[in-house]
Amino acid sequence: MKKTFEIPDDNRLRAVKRISKLMDEEFSVAGFKFGLDPILNLVPIAGDLGGYIISIALIFTMMKHGASGKLLVKMLGNASLDALLGAIPVLGWIFDFVFKANTYNVKLLSEFYAEGKHKGSGLDTVLIMLFLFLIVLIAVGWLSFWFLKTVTGYIDHNWLG
Repeated sequence: MKKTFEIPDDNRLRAVKRISKLMDEEFSVAGFKFGLDPILNLVPIAGDLGGYIISIALIFTMMKHGASGKLLVKMLGNASLDALLGAIPVLGWIFDFVFKANTYNVKLLSEFYAEGKHKGSGLDTVLIMLFLFLIVLIAVGWLSFWFLKTVTGYIDHNWLG
């Protein structure tokens, strides 16, 4: 029997659930659920960065509603893993259809509220999150740029200067 968890009834947290579903599980083909995230990631650079920024915005919304520092670090790890592995051509595209970071983060948030899991200090977590966000953002941009330049030859050396 699958155990379900409920997030407190708050319009902003309902929006988190709605956006998470849109990004990870909105569509279904032959019983396989997927969302906009893997579709966006088919667009090099912009898709990867856009999906990651949406995930980070959801995490910050959860932070505003009392998510613990420990929970936020777990959520950031999920979003960052999704962004980094999703930036790898072909393998990353497949990964994006299977790994649903936003859905998993909503599950963690539900466990936090319903069972008191994932508690811990978060005073220093905000700075760590911003630092990790910046590093992952740069890494995803670099990986996407490298792919376009190296694998596809899309970027001409003259374009760089």
